[in-house]
Amino acid sequence: MSWVMVSPELVVAAAADLAGIGSAISSANAAAAVNTTGLLTAGADEVSTAIAALFGAQGQAYQAASAQAAAFYAQFVQALSAGGGAYAAAEAAAVSPLLAPINAQFVAATGRPLIGNGANGALGTGANGGPGGWLIGNGGAGGSGAPGAGAGGNGGAGGLFGSGGAGGASTDVAGGAGGAGGAGGNAGMLFGAAGVGGVGGFSNGGATGGAGGAGGDAGMFFGSGGSGGAGGISRSVGDGAAGGAGGAPGLIGNGGNGGNGGASTGGGDGGPGGAGGTGVLIGNGGNGGSGGTGATLGKAGIGGTGGVLLGLDGFTAPASTSPLHTLQQDVINMVNDPFQTLTGRPLIGNGANGTPGTGADGGAGGWLFGNGGNGGQGTIGGVNGGAGGAGGAGGILFGTGGTGGSGGPGATGLGGIGGAGGAALLFGSGGAGGSGGAGAVGGNGGAGGNAGALLGAAGAGGAGGAGAVGGNGGAGGNGGLFANGGAGGPGGFGSPAGAGGIGGAGGNGGLFGAGGTGGAGGGSTLAGGAGGAGGNGGLFGAGGTGGAGSHSTAAGVSGGAGGAGGDAGLLSLGASGGAGGSGGSSLTAAGVVGGIGGAGGLLFGSGGAGGSGGFSNSGNGGAGGAGGDAGLLVGSGGAGGAGASATGAATGGDGGAGGKSGAFGLGGDGGAGGATGLSGAFHIGGKGGVGGSAVLIGNGGNGGNGGNSGNAGKSGGAPGPSGAGGAGGLLLGENGLNGLM
Repeated sequence: MSWVMVSPELVVAAAADLAGIGSAISSANAAAAVNTTGLLTAGADEVSTAIAALFGAQGQAYQAASAQAAAFYAQFVQALSAGGGAYAAAEAAAVSPLLAPINAQFVAATGRPLIGNGANGALGTGANGGPGGWLIGNGGAGGSGAPGAGAGGNGGAGGLFGSGGAGGASTDVAGGAGGAGGAGGNAGMLFGAAGVGGVGGFSNGGATGGAGGAGGDAGMFFGSGGSGGAGGISRSVGDGAAGGAGGAPGLIGNGGNGGNGGASTGGGDGGPGGAGGTGVLIGNGGNGGSGGTGATLGKAGIGGTGGVLLGLDGFTAPASTSPLHTLQQDVINMVNDPFQTLTGRPLIGNGANGTPGTGADGGAGGWLFGNGGNGGQGTIGGVNGGAGGAGGAGGILFGTGGTGGSGGPGATGLGGIGGAGGAALLFGSGGAGGSGGAGAVGGNGGAGGNAGALLGAAGAGGAGGAGAVGGNGGAGGNGGLFANGGAGGPGGFGSPAGAGGIGGAGGNGGLFGAGGTGGAGGGSTLAGGAGGAGGNGGLFGAGGTGGAGSHSTAAGVSGGAGGAGGDAGLLSLGASGGAGGSGGSSLTAAGVVGGIGGAGGLLFGSGGAGGSGGFSNSGNGGAGGAGGDAGLLVGSGGAGGAGASATGAATGGDGGAGGKSGAFGLGGDGGAGGATGLSGAFHIGGKGGVGGSAVLIGNGGNGGNGGNSGNAGKSGGAPGPSGAGGAGGLLLGENGLNGLM
């Protein structure tokens, strides 16, 4: 066969030129119609009237023929334009899968991908979060601790561009320690903003909270160090944990702020604040983190020293013994005084931290450059806890937003709301939201700060506070030009007779960034919290994964539902919608449905996979979530989530339906039905999901297999019905295969 080279740009340009020619001809025909279809008679005699009618009829016939020709011409131009778009889509589809084999090689050799976020540790396992990609990726959050066992998992380390994951919370009422926050990822070798350290895990019993992760180091030439994560809160007699140290900057950039120390709300001492990073050439030293509140206020961290050429020392930095450095600081302070008086913020320097226990906001960074100060912890005492202070905004040129203060504990009422993380402006990362305060009803976590418009990571949402009803996690911040949205905060831990909080929604990605992962639902022995929805991708980005629902161990109470995956960006080339989160398991109640997969982009991109249904120990298994639909032009539908199995006298969950493809693409496969229970009663396996249909060119998705019957020797559990295969494309494509019983 002959090979044909096609340039999509030339085809589209030719279609545009032809459309212009057609428009010009139509305009000329319209102008001629006035003088050729309605001729005036030369006289009142019959001959003149007949001649005018003849020529007018000829003109009308010409206009009718021209209209038909114009319609055919328009169809031809439309087909040519669609052909150019199809060629461009085919090229994009051929390029987009290239990352998968590259990542596979890195995973096989090193255990982590080149680009991509690390996986979250599973709830109730204490597993560590996975590390992010070597180049780009956030670390996964540590899993919550197993009931009766102890510590939550450590957050995963971020990649060269990425944030460390948050430490998992302890779910042991007797008092396990919270997991440590992951270290922020170091930036690229030459320039780049460093990752923010993960927040330490909450402790529900007598042990200390988890220590905050250290901020990552910036690139060699330009970039600010990452902020240290806040120390974990202890709800009982244990001490608050230490805040993480701020990271080192590049030659130009601010040192990272130290994380605030964790509070102790039951009689222990507050944790010490983390040390601020030190400036190198041009840039401020990072603020030392404030000490946590408690029976004794934690010691503030040591502030970092400013750069050699230009930069102010961070707050709580020790006095310099160098006369030249002291002179430099005096000159900068003199320049800053009028700016501070007139505008409330300096020209160069960091904003001050809010005073612990007051809920004061952190100060804004300098107009030129500087980090925002950390917000102060909310007030303690009274029925309700006070709200945490918001983190200050970063400087206009470069600077990191301050971390939001944690909400104060409520004695018998509501826990305080965590403060919002401060936003970065041009270059810098958004601050993490503060954790909600503990109370009869836990306070909601604060929202993460938005990333810098040009470079930097978005802040993660704060964790919900613990209580009889856990607080909801805060939403992640939105990404900048290339940044992913921040992860949603996990829902707060609920008491044994209460309910866990809902995970926070992931932030939306920037122009080329992916949506953030939804926060996991808060754990509880009664009712688990639902996972948060994944954030939507930017214009060219993928959708974020939905958060997992939490488990329930109480009789007759279901776990939390999985969060929905975020949608891919409108013009994403090959990026997919986010996968839905898995549903939480339950002891005797029916399992809950998994989250639905996110949709692909408007024109391109595959749908996300549906989340798996929640397992039930003796009730019916939860249904799998439906796969997301693909973009209108090119993309495959997402696979349906698997239905959960049931182990008792119950029915397996139905598999989720596969998503619909684009005009060119495959329908998503239906999810498999869950296996039936193993008791002697007659029960049926879950129904397989229906395969998604193709549209124009592509095969339909296969139907899901029906769930297995009970074991041999039992009294006849029947397999579930299989799912029907999806229809093939109208022009080309096979119907999907029906599932097996």
